[in-house]
Amino acid sequence: MSADKGLCEALWGPGIKYVLLDMDGTLLDKYFDDYFWEHLVPEKYAEKHGITFGRAKEELMEKYKRHEGTLNWTDIDFWSRELRLDIPALKEQIRHLIEVHPHVEDFLRLLKKHRKKIFIVTNAHIKVLDLKMRKTNIGRYFDACITSFEMGYPKEDIRFWEKARDRIGFDKEKTLFIDDTEEVLKTARGFGIRYIVFKAHATPKKRPERSGDFPTVHDFNELCHEGL
Repeated sequence: MSADKGLCEALWGPGIKYVLLDMDGTLLDKYFDDYFWEHLVPEKYAEKHGITFGRAKEELMEKYKRHEGTLNWTDIDFWSRELRLDIPALKEQIRHLIEVHPHVEDFLRLLKKHRKKIFIVTNAHIKVLDLKMRKTNIGRYFDACITSFEMGYPKEDIRFWEKARDRIGFDKEKTLFIDDTEEVLKTARGFGIRYIVFKAHATPKKRPERSGDFPTVHDFNELCHEGL
């Protein structure tokens, strides 16, 4: 399914008042994160432990998998302790790889023009959120940024959404949520958010995908036209 006319009419009309947006893979190219965890960290881990890159990557993938879907998954302080590497410093080293997806700023400007309430909702650690907002300068468009660490649960847990609603005060019937992870979208749908959209093409360096369960956008310009 692609973003349909009804969704666009709700978005640029009174049907949608709150717009909740994931950060990594949705607003920002996920290449930064993929390169960091799949290449840079294994490289530094291999150097530290005197093992091959292949062995380091194998060990790390096992460690990552054990914590996937938990708060530890994106907790860079946890990974600094776990791997005995300075994860924040390593992220700063490659901050030049942080890039905003095409037409994201056009979309955010239109949302502001139409007086929507705009929020980032992310599993990213607050330090990573800060780094990315400083690098991209898109933070000025948001009413607030909500992190899983602040809520105490990852977005895959329905309790995240309960606490996020208490914090933001959004109306589920008038809320749009866009994310590149289907498991998260399913949780948000289970919570009752009415408008759910899958953001495909998390990074242009991998094959674009689409969702069988949710309306899909590959580029934010697909949502922009009716708001101009």
